[in-house]
Amino acid sequence: MKLGIILETKELEKAYNAFRFATSAKKQGHEVKVFLMGEAVECEELTDSKFDVRGQLLKFVEVDGDLLACGTCLEIRKKGGSDACSVSTMIDCVEMVEWADKTVTF
Repeated sequence: MKLGIILETKELEKAYNAFRFATSAKKQGHEVKVFLMGEAVECEELTDSKFDVRGQLLKFVEVDGDLLACGTCLEIRKKGGSDACSVSTMIDCVEMVEWADKTVTF
């Protein structure tokens, strides 16, 4: 199955679980793309002793997960893309939703 995941929060537990879900789906053989929107574009910087969002994000990337981030949301925060996360557009988000068999939002 092709799963599209839209993450819109940097709330630690929700973001942590979104990446756990994405990584688990990849390990089960599904194709998975995650699109970060709004404050979720800050997830790569979120570390916490209980909910290590950055650690889970990197695990998703390690299993060849496709990670995209809204360029406008990054620009508002004066951030750019990274090795783990490419700068994308709303058109990329629409294309991900069209590509996916199911789309999940956190």
